[in-house]
Amino acid sequence: MNGMEIARGYYEEYGKPMLEENFKDILPYLAVGIVGKGSEKFGFDDEISTDHDFEPGFCIFIPGEDVLDRKNAFQLERAYAKLPKEYMGAKRQLMSPVGGNRYGVIRTADYYLEAVGAADGRLTDYAWLHIPDYALAEAVNGEVIFDNYGEFTRIRESIKNMPEDIRLKRLAGNILIMAQAGQYNFPRCMSHNEPEAAQLACCEFVNAALKAIFLLNGRYLPYYKWSFRALRQLECGSLIAGQLSALLSGDNSDPAVVRKKTDMIEYISVWLINELQDRELTKAICTDLEKHAYSVEDMIKDSTIRNMHILTAI
Repeated sequence: MNGMEIARGYYEEYGKPMLEENFKDILPYLAVGIVGKGSEKFGFDDEISTDHDFEPGFCIFIPGEDVLDRKNAFQLERAYAKLPKEYMGAKRQLMSPVGGNRYGVIRTADYYLEAVGAADGRLTDYAWLHIPDYALAEAVNGEVIFDNYGEFTRIRESIKNMPEDIRLKRLAGNILIMAQAGQYNFPRCMSHNEPEAAQLACCEFVNAALKAIFLLNGRYLPYYKWSFRALRQLECGSLIAGQLSALLSGDNSDPAVVRKKTDMIEYISVWLINELQDRELTKAICTDLEKHAYSVEDMIKDSTIRNMHILTAI
């Protein structure tokens, strides 16, 4: 049983009765979910994940003090604290984890302020351009069990969909990095007999490719240690994950390995270009990723965003 199943079972067995029996009067203002930081919120946890920041629990999201005062919040906190300390072999933590309070009673505004820097979820263009992919992924992952008040879900939904001009700007920048690192710098580093630098170029190419693929699919790339697992869950994942993975290993002093990597970089580049063309996101007709990066940028409608440096969001 994974962490999400444990958390859901814990809520159904203990949390739901506690709320329905003792807090009927404020239930219309509450939301309950299993969301935020932690591998279990993505469904990526395993036995190793239980060594830190792992416990049975759920989040009770409440509105601001103008709607639900401190007394109600305190009563909810006390009731949550009294719930069983162990469930399905997992133990509740006695103190907040290093990453902060991941379960219990949380003001909706506080949750989103920590997650994306905006208590109401209204992000400026600057914020959309610079918030890391993994932070956006953590802000909208997991499961909302119920939301009677609606505030939590309204903000969540507004963050799920990145503005199209921002998506294109981020996509264009990552495609340019792919061009520079993969199509240009990898073979150039090998020509200079710099195998270590060539491997760094491969890493840059793979990282940018991951971001570009998720942007194309309207998804947020999670934290890097879960990136390939998340990639394999995409429709195109099984096709491309093996190619990207192979670029991260192998001896660059071996000419056969270098030839294979060069071919893989070109295969991934052409595949991405085909995806861009299928979505009508580029007008360029070539295999040069750099030209496609600028063509994607040309699709941006807002002139202010379009005229920013192409790597603004990188």
